[in-house]
Amino acid sequence: MNIDEPEEIDLLAIAERHRSNFVRDLVQHHTAPNKTRAEYLVEIPKRIMQFWDDLDQLPHDVKACMDSWRKLEQSGYEIQVFDEKSAREFIKTRLGSRFEKAFDKCYHPSMKSDYFRYSYIFVEGGFYIDADDIYHGGSIDHLFTDGRLKLQPFCYDITTAQMVSPPVFTKHGANKLSWIFYFNTTPLIAASKHPIVERMLLNATISLEEDLNGELPEVQASTGPGNLTRSIFELLANEKCPEEELLVMPNWEDISTSKWPLSYRNDKRNWRLSNQQAYLASKQTQQ
Repeated sequence: MNIDEPEEIDLLAIAERHRSNFVRDLVQHHTAPNKTRAEYLVEIPKRIMQFWDDLDQLPHDVKACMDSWRKLEQSGYEIQVFDEKSAREFIKTRLGSRFEKAFDKCYHPSMKSDYFRYSYIFVEGGFYIDADDIYHGGSIDHLFTDGRLKLQPFCYDITTAQMVSPPVFTKHGANKLSWIFYFNTTPLIAASKHPIVERMLLNATISLEEDLNGELPEVQASTGPGNLTRSIFELLANEKCPEEELLVMPNWEDISTSKWPLSYRNDKRNWRLSNQQAYLASKQTQQ
């Protein structure tokens, strides 16, 4: 037994709590600046990007979620859909072999999706949305008028094992010891070369490159919301990036929500059922 293990676990828990408190303060006290910094006056391309690892095996219910965004094409938005092959080619061509190798170390489709969205938004800018998010039809034009990073805040209650609703956790002073505050990876909206997106990509790459003695990396921490939240904390808490470069969207669910239930959530395509386990893609029947 490693006698230092309890202390290491305590230090990890303290670090996670510190990040959660930082996000809570950021979410509950965040206000949009009266004037956008000059470097972020650039408009974001009106491009919506989605990913599903195998489009030949796209479940019908997921396809319905993805297609809900197609109505925006009538308003001048471009919809791009990538699969594993086209995502790898984009990363290889635009970022190089190091990042391609990191992408290939993503052992689950959800990780590939996470890693690809960081890569694409950093290089091209635009709007990434998960394949299982359904669009409610409201205007999103205001999200493209400046280059700030726009993110959806989340809060999870460990005691109840349930998400806390935004109207509850975004109120000033709202808090419980069992609550964990963090940012979601969908949507991911920013201009190209955004410094926070760059940090997300680099941190994910380093996590995937680590030698874990044969173990697989944890999905959330390596490429998911844990990585994203840690990256924001590292830059903003250490004042390496001004808070004005981030726009918190507490009312995102007015525009879009992740649909439950969906067929794929009941099998290994759901990362929660495959976390740190070798994922073997099987030919699933479309549902």
